[in-house]
Amino acid sequence: MKLLRVLVLVALPLYCFAGSGCLFLEQVVNKTIDSQVSIDEYQNFLQPFTYGLEANEAIAELKQCFLQQSDETLSNFALMMDIIYNSPSCVLF
Repeated sequence: MKLLRVLVLVALPLYCFAGSGCLFLEQVVNKTIDSQVSIDEYQNFLQPFTYGLEANEAIAELKQCFLQQSDETLSNFALMMDIIYNSPSCVLF
């Protein structure tokens, strides 16, 4: 399961060439931290990129982790993502 998470985190930036210039990556992050998005909706959104029961379970577990966080934590996570996207390392992309 951990390997799957690492592969997803590596594959998404490569799919989009990283940085905030990737609309799909931003949508994934936004749906991940949005407490109004259900686990089923999140799984359906990522369905084209998942294969098998283990992948669906891993995605459900990832979303559940974010659903358990407070609004303040989710806000801080969104802020962190903006900082990463605007960092000197990512600005080149």
